[in-house]
Amino acid sequence: MAYKLLAVVRYVVFAAFALAVLAALGAWLVRTRRVSPFGPLGRALRQVTDPMLRPVEARVVRAGGTPTQAGWWLVIGVAILGIIVVWLAQWLVAAWYSLSGAAHHGVRDVLGLVVQVTWRVLLLAIFARVIASWFGVFRYSRWMRPAYVLTDWIVEPIRRLLPRTGALDLSPLVAMLVLYLLKSFVLFVLL
Repeated sequence: MAYKLLAVVRYVVFAAFALAVLAALGAWLVRTRRVSPFGPLGRALRQVTDPMLRPVEARVVRAGGTPTQAGWWLVIGVAILGIIVVWLAQWLVAAWYSLSGAAHHGVRDVLGLVVQVTWRVLLLAIFARVIASWFGVFRYSRWMRPAYVLTDWIVEPIRRLLPRTGALDLSPLVAMLVLYLLKSFVLFVLL
């Protein structure tokens, strides 16, 4: 059942991507005058593609781009969003199977799964924190606050204990190692 749902999600994402490509192609044909914008085909293409492209075009123009790029930005955005949706659907199905399998095997397996999920979330938050710092996005960014809230309890004490290494901050790496050792210990005790 879940795999059928994943197949449907993949087909829907592919259909949305194909629609975005067709819309971008139609808009490009009209905007570059390969098809007359005033002829019946040009008017039909504009009537179909303009509702999809207007919001993207406004955003592209505000960012300094040209309106002819809007179609391809739509394609890129739909592709990225589609990849995220498919990945999220696969993750949810895998999480469901893991949870149901752990529930059938008892409380210890459920606790082990909780430890594994907690470790993965903390690891993801540390990765997000490190990668965002490369782009100058830090603690007070609206999107980064959760990562800092989740990881400050382990990263900050380690940062204070480690010697200064200049621009290179080793505390997230050491925090990942400590979290791995802590996870291994807890799983050893549980299982």
